[in-house]
Amino acid sequence: MTFRFLVGATFIAATLAASPLFAQSAEATKLGDEKYEPRVGQSGKDVIWVPTNDAVAEAMLKVAKVKPTDLVYDLGAGDGKIAIAAAKNFGATAVGIEYNKEMAELATRNTERAGVADKVKIINGDIFVEDFSKATVVTMYLLPDLNLKIRPTILKMAPGTRIVTNAFNMGDWEPDDTVGTGYAQGYFWVVPGNAAGNWQLKGVEGSQQPVSLEVTQRYQRVGGTLNIYGKTQPILSATLSGNRLKFTFLDHSNQSRFMDVTLNGNEFSGQVFENSPLYSVTGTRN
Repeated sequence: MTFRFLVGATFIAATLAASPLFAQSAEATKLGDEKYEPRVGQSGKDVIWVPTNDAVAEAMLKVAKVKPTDLVYDLGAGDGKIAIAAAKNFGATAVGIEYNKEMAELATRNTERAGVADKVKIINGDIFVEDFSKATVVTMYLLPDLNLKIRPTILKMAPGTRIVTNAFNMGDWEPDDTVGTGYAQGYFWVVPGNAAGNWQLKGVEGSQQPVSLEVTQRYQRVGGTLNIYGKTQPILSATLSGNRLKFTFLDHSNQSRFMDVTLNGNEFSGQVFENSPLYSVTGTRN
């Protein structure tokens, strides 16, 4: 850890610790137990420790729409607060990864005190080494440099995986949503599928005559053109959430239509709508 990085981290810790939201949290909750008492701002491997405010933790899990069928991984789990909340308040199975051995042991004891030890596992490990690829939801409270460092791993996760960070974003990967404001702010993303390329479509207007679709993509932001019977037009209001691609277009008679398809590798399938489904459509990437 460089001195410059440590100064920035210490400044962030001091600012957060001075905030009214954090003060309320610290007053309401003991930070440790008789075996280990962590200090706000204490340094670890490339990070400092500041506990997540209870309200922010709840908001992070809500924006990710955590449910009992989810597997939540909390990267840099600290005292286990978010993993415990995912299990206790949302019924999910959760895993926390924490580098500091004493903190990981504290988090494990906290799962037992919260009555969720059967649903929460705390791993004493390195988030850049441990495998969290099976997660359906990932939560993080890391510094900006670490968010960017782990971003490539996250972008390789299964499309549709939900990601929530506390306080810091992911650089030029724009969030799909935010919660709160300032230092009580969180950011939410859905890992996008791969929609980019040239596609040949069938069934767009109820026939098997091929229609071509060219999609450009940067993270979850997509655009492109659709060629129907030799007429090229831009696709409108395009969105990509996980493997779900949606956009509006004009058919050959200039009627507005809405396409909603699900990607599956180099194929997709779905429907074309007006007010209700009109046609089934399939696509194959060249």
